[in-house]
Amino acid sequence: MKLIIFAISSFLLSANAIAQTMSMVDLLNVPSVRDGQLSPDGKSILFVKSEADWKSNKNISTIWLAKTNGSEIWPMTAGPANTTDPQWSPDGSKILFLSKRTGDDNTQIYVMAVNGGEAIRLSNHGSNVSDAVWSNDGSEIFFLANDLKSTEQIERESKQDDIYKFEQNYQQRHLWKISLETTQETRITSGDFSINNFELSDDGRLIVHDRRPNPLLDAALESEIWIMEVDGGKAKQVTNNNNPEKGPDLSPDNRTILYTAWTDENDQPYFEDNLFIIDADGGNPRQMLGNFDHDIQQAEWSDDGTHIYFRANLGVHNELFQLNVESGNIKQLTNGEHTINQWHYNASNDQHLFSIRTAHNNGDYWYLSSADAEIEKITSIFDHYEEDFDLPRQDVVRWKGADGVDVEGMIIYPNNYRTGNRYPLVVQTHGGPRSSDQWGIFSTTSYATVLAANGYVILRPNYRGSLGYGDAFVRDMVGSYFNQSHLDVMTGVDHLISEGIVDGDKMVKMGYSAGGHMTNKIITHTDRFKAASSAAGTVNWISMYSQSDTRIYRTPWFGGTPWQENAPIETYWDHSPLKDVAKVTTPTMIIVGGADVRVPKEQSIELYRALKSNGVDTELYIVPREPHGWRELRHKLSKMNVEMTWFERYIHNTSFEWQSAPEM
Repeated sequence: MKLIIFAISSFLLSANAIAQTMSMVDLLNVPSVRDGQLSPDGKSILFVKSEADWKSNKNISTIWLAKTNGSEIWPMTAGPANTTDPQWSPDGSKILFLSKRTGDDNTQIYVMAVNGGEAIRLSNHGSNVSDAVWSNDGSEIFFLANDLKSTEQIERESKQDDIYKFEQNYQQRHLWKISLETTQETRITSGDFSINNFELSDDGRLIVHDRRPNPLLDAALESEIWIMEVDGGKAKQVTNNNNPEKGPDLSPDNRTILYTAWTDENDQPYFEDNLFIIDADGGNPRQMLGNFDHDIQQAEWSDDGTHIYFRANLGVHNELFQLNVESGNIKQLTNGEHTINQWHYNASNDQHLFSIRTAHNNGDYWYLSSADAEIEKITSIFDHYEEDFDLPRQDVVRWKGADGVDVEGMIIYPNNYRTGNRYPLVVQTHGGPRSSDQWGIFSTTSYATVLAANGYVILRPNYRGSLGYGDAFVRDMVGSYFNQSHLDVMTGVDHLISEGIVDGDKMVKMGYSAGGHMTNKIITHTDRFKAASSAAGTVNWISMYSQSDTRIYRTPWFGGTPWQENAPIETYWDHSPLKDVAKVTTPTMIIVGGADVRVPKEQSIELYRALKSNGVDTELYIVPREPHGWRELRHKLSKMNVEMTWFERYIHNTSFEWQSAPEM
């Protein structure tokens, strides 16, 4: 009888696991968290939780509060308006946040008491407010906002007399402050430049900031670190180079500024982001990490200035480190099969807050009370997903590149995977390419949970050009975009076939942005894939150079511009998939946002025209209103549906039943 009961129970558990594979809608309903911040006393945290709202067809962000000991958690705000960027007041009694609520023409600053009550709109600025922070005494709030359009400009636009000069139709972005007592706004900076970000000194007397000629993306190359008094007086330039600096932070004694930049110690560009310090009066910067050959993502001073804490990309995972400024010794504070994200450091209490993304957790918040303590979990927002759904297994896979270099990536196994069986393969290449695929399976762009539920193995290779593996690895693309990168992808595929995991006759290639560039290259390089999806991918680097809103990365890739004297035009063309598009036989669907300025739809149209002309089975989907980062839930759902339809048609010769949005 016990054996019969056990058998029935096992059958029911197995049936339940099969029934509970994650659908497309289930995946889109998985929330995300960001903007975590420790309270001044270290006993509570604020964070933003973003959740799908199918009625409005977008994600809605709300602010939550949790106790650091994990005992309580509750929402501070509710929809339908997004509430973001929460900040504790210095005494911990109030919070500010940004929102555009009913009656607001622009995003404004709101303030509310932590112990409850309605939020009060503090600002009434004529343009969107961003980057709001409290003054050290809590009496004022500093913020950034674009300059207002002139009366003449508004009048002309109202009459549709609105021709404009390309890339000159922007408003500069400047620093303001507002009084909590009077709500009076005071302008701090003005002029023909933009403030990109800023930070107050610990004593509240100075402001360090990133100043650039205009707010356009490419102006980052001309950005420099400046320092000024809190009222905007005595502003002086600190750095002087042709490279973008990130995250400037004044030391506690106001004498030194730390920052990160993609340069080496000789100020040459396109390396992994390094950590530098420079005297607040200017001079030569000093590279702080020696032979630590990983990408630095964030850095902060300790309260006494003797240490610098930083978060670094190590390839498939991110970790937190401590640097002794005097000795140069580096101590690793975290380590595991995870990715450390959303890091916030409370220097006065030497406390760290961060989210941790793992294979089955989308980023619950954790706490580190000191550099010598153990990490402690605060929230349990994502724990139930592993209980409610049959989630696929994720792991790290390693192989040798074509030139013998070590390469790794992530592998996600299909549900009910059995060793010894071969499975269809989907190769997904990440965007950037200055990025890397890491722990976590809940991306709605690559929807691994859906693919795994349909029997696919997913390979996410960190090909040459990815971050976290050292300068030589990321610089493989300098002067030659498709040098080893596409070969790394294919040797990874061959490795999985040789391991007996993948059926080499049933393979799909897909990717978004730089992942789409890679897809376009791969289909000209090999006919081994039965189907492909190119999403927001480049096919012609020559036309792409001028079509896109940025050229920062592309100039070092190809060794110059395509229109300079003695232009490296052959390099641009040799690395353009369009050059070899006549070789393509792989059925390829193409999809791109109609409002994408990063990889404009014209690139997808070029690919579509070429494949169509050459008789290759192809379809092109233009997604209305979507920029490079898609926003609308139904569009994300449609992408999954059209791609799954394409893959199932060519891999299994079957139709795919579309999954629908929830009924309202």
